[in-house]
Amino acid sequence: MNNGSILGTLEAILFACGEPVGLDKLREAVGITEIELLPAVEELKEKYNTPESGIHLLELDGSLQFATNPAYIEPVRTALDLRRNTPLSQAAMEVLAVVAYNQPVTKAFVEQVRGVDCSGVIGSLITKGLLEERGRLELPGRPLLYGTTENFLRCMQIDSLAGLPPLPKQEDAAADAQEEDADGEAAP
Repeated sequence: MNNGSILGTLEAILFACGEPVGLDKLREAVGITEIELLPAVEELKEKYNTPESGIHLLELDGSLQFATNPAYIEPVRTALDLRRNTPLSQAAMEVLAVVAYNQPVTKAFVEQVRGVDCSGVIGSLITKGLLEERGRLELPGRPLLYGTTENFLRCMQIDSLAGLPPLPKQEDAAADAQEEDADGEAAP
């Protein structure tokens, strides 16, 4: 299969699916090796991920998906008569952070970290496609486990969970607190 045919086939699959497609599935569908696939993916990224292109090729944790260039999101919303998404609440952002850094987790774990009931927030995040059920814990009552979705990665504009910013070290936080206390005591 020549390079043009590989690129065309990849474009057709990604366009038709609309959802992220794993690199392994793409490789199998096109009938090529990983060594042939990776340069083709890079060539598609060069073709589509330009400021003037209306389409971007996203790589999400080993999957590819076509998406709208963020620069053109408003005209697309207007054309499709979509209403603006409401921003996530502080509670939703906190729940997402707890789940993203500790997944898979139970609702009880999230509530323990936050100190408040999180049922409504978790339900809302599942409805928005940012969290998903990941099975059940083998404990009495078999509580549900939750994790983030590919939609979460897309919304946060990161390739994988490894792209999350590092958490501050506990020692750094303790040192900062001591410095604040020292500054507070030094003040008249």
